[in-house]
Amino acid sequence: MTPRRRRLLFVGLGLAAVATATALVLNALNSNVMFFYSPTQVQAGEAPRLGAFRLGGLVESGSLQRGADGLDLRFTVTDGARSIPVRYRGLLPDLFREGKGVIVAGRLQDGAVFTATEVLAKHDENYMPPEAAAALKAGAKADGAPR
Repeated sequence: MTPRRRRLLFVGLGLAAVATATALVLNALNSNVMFFYSPTQVQAGEAPRLGAFRLGGLVESGSLQRGADGLDLRFTVTDGARSIPVRYRGLLPDLFREGKGVIVAGRLQDGAVFTATEVLAKHDENYMPPEAAAALKAGAKADGAPR
């Protein structure tokens, strides 16, 4: 084998290795990405039916129900226009309150109930994730009520 062919072989193998590594990294990132959806988008069928995603909005006032052990929780997340019931087992963040912003990660089960694996509450009165703020504005426009 001539030096030129040997060099071309190494360059080709190097490019194949880089392409394989890139494909593996992109595949791993794609399988771990969770997109944000509002209750209106979920009920419109825009959210994945089988995959995990994030649901965001406000915790509906009066919807929080605790199980006997205090770890089984049920509450409703709303964007002003639509609501989705949520089930969660675990400890809630200290800032979790009815009427406040929340983002829950998990899966839609039984067609209508969201089973959460993680609950995130907004950290102060002035901050809300841009996606959640946009979803609440869109929900208010669809509802026709000024906010």
